[in-house]
Amino acid sequence: MAEKKIIPVTRSSMPDFEEYVKEIQPLWESRRLTNMGQKHDLLQSELKKYLDVPHMDLLSSGHMALEISMQALGLAGEVITTPYTFASTTHAIVRSGLRPVFCDIDPADFTIDASKIESLITEKTSAIVAVHVYGNVCDIDEISRIAKKYRLKVIYDAAHAFGVKYKGKGIGSFGDISCFSFHAAKVFHTAEGGTICFRDDELDLRIHNIKNFGIRDYEIVDQIGTNAKMNEFCAAMGICNLRHIDSEIAKRGAAVKRYFENLSGVDGLRLNAVQPDVTPNYAYFPVIFDKDGFGAGRDEIFEKLAENEIGARKYFYPLTSAFECYRGMYDPAFTPIALDISQRVLALPLYSDLRLEDVDRICGVVLDCKK
Repeated sequence: MAEKKIIPVTRSSMPDFEEYVKEIQPLWESRRLTNMGQKHDLLQSELKKYLDVPHMDLLSSGHMALEISMQALGLAGEVITTPYTFASTTHAIVRSGLRPVFCDIDPADFTIDASKIESLITEKTSAIVAVHVYGNVCDIDEISRIAKKYRLKVIYDAAHAFGVKYKGKGIGSFGDISCFSFHAAKVFHTAEGGTICFRDDELDLRIHNIKNFGIRDYEIVDQIGTNAKMNEFCAAMGICNLRHIDSEIAKRGAAVKRYFENLSGVDGLRLNAVQPDVTPNYAYFPVIFDKDGFGAGRDEIFEKLAENEIGARKYFYPLTSAFECYRGMYDPAFTPIALDISQRVLALPLYSDLRLEDVDRICGVVLDCKK
């Protein structure tokens, strides 16, 4: 009997080896390996067009994009955000000397519930840090209204939303700043990397200087900065991957379609539908399990998948407000919807070269758990 193939929860898209080698070959001639070289500048130019954003600065990671954004905007005091996110979002806020004020999520799309933001605003609030989750888009229009009313800055953590459009506009063009992660597990990646997208011309030099130790020129250092530059090898990976991004997203879409064909209409399962006015990127395939309706809980299904050598991820669990490092500082019960969803969600495998027969196999294991 043939051994079953291990199916990981995610798998990095990669260009052909020869394509990448050709892209990096000039680096052996120039010896310009970092400090905003030709590959960096080319990728930044191409990404700016693809994402349809007015300004952009490439960085070493999506996390540094968040931290630098908060520094560049001069935030202080409190920011309203969501605990239903990856560790990076909350850690960036805290590491920037800010206090996160956690808002519950909309159960329909898992993003911050904009209808609950205003009740959390105080005289200390300086910004809203909202997260586009699984490629789902926040209530941009309502967040914009609130921000204008209370003169708050808006930062979008768009790590899950590369290539997504809202009402025909690139998702990175909303808010004061949008931050993308180009980590290897993302829809588009540079192995490691990220970017800040922004509208205000005045942020351009500020962000550029902060990512390079605050150095304005060789003799003037007028900001306290860090080292967050993207190197040339990562930029070259991004150049290659960007050439194929549309076909990669289409392949993900085909896998998502197959998941829906297998799992739609099953009692006790809730799938993640595409939102109105949104062009999706099929970043993740989360399923919410209702034990009463399905007969098996999330953790039982997670273990059964693992027994069959299928990766899955409790994404996001636990809530960031429940992390050990924040013990006693926040109460996860303050966001009951986020807490409930975190205990019932499971992200099933999704990547561009996931075979449709493997989707069928994954769904078969899930459905075999139904009682």
